Amino acid sequence: MAEPGGIAEGDLEAAGLRLSVTGEVATVSLVRPERRNAMTGRTWEALAHVGQTLSESVRIVVVKGEGSSFSSGIDLNMFRPGGVEGETSLMDRIARGSADDAELDAVIAGYQEGFRWLRRPDIVTVAAVRGHAIGAGFQLALSCDLRVLADDAQLCMKEPALGLVPDLTGTKPLVDLVGPNRAMELCLTARTVSAAEARELRLAELVVEGAELDAAVDDLVAALLAVPREAASATKELLRGAPGRTLEEQAAAERRAQAGRLTAMAAQAARG
Repeated sequence: MAEPGGIAEGDLEAAGLRLSVTGEVATVSLVRPERRNAMTGRTWEALAHVGQTLSESVRIVVVKGEGSSFSSGIDLNMFRPGGVEGETSLMDRIARGSADDAELDAVIAGYQEGFRWLRRPDIVTVAAVRGHAIGAGFQLALSCDLRVLADDAQLCMKEPALGLVPDLTGTKPLVDLVGPNRAMELCLTARTVSAAEARELRLAELVVEGAELDAAVDDLVAALLAVPREAASATKELLRGAPGRTLEEQAAAERRAQAGRLTAMAAQAARG
């Protein structure tokens, strides 16, 4: 059996993922609740595959975790001898001297692709977070455009406490949202951020009671779908680029985007 987009369901399940598509909405679920949805390299590769094969009809992607946690982050077995069953351990490769810097760079870049596609302008991505969102789990939530948190959510950038750095594209959105000083404090203390503080720090667009999380996400998705797709995509791209532009550059980008929309609307009107 294949999931929408031609992805083999068994392959996704083995990687700890499930994909379902209903109309213009795709839901990507982390499905290792017995491990608090801990992720492995295969999980990130599967996430990248989802992004590469996602149907063009999809406008909204909801990312969630099965059970009581969004994700506890990286499966720590990846750092132990033998690694994770069915996967090659990077630590074993390094210990044997068979992994050089170029190989490590390529492997990590491949993992990052599982997170990067969530920022595409043609879709809007929503993280539905309950319970733990730690390390890689926090970075996955940060990769989404919008975050809706249950009131029991706990966010933590754990990597520095493990002797690592956050390397799954989470540092830029964290700095963009809270500023470099607060981002440094959160990362270098590896402390836990409650849902209430996350809202204060702009890490969450909405915080609701746990029982209301699914309904709140459904309401947000419905509101997002009510906006014409082309206008939403153009606006998302415009907003994503704004932090890197001067006012003059942003004004010019607005003019180009609006000209494109007006031209497209005029062409559609002419076709009747």
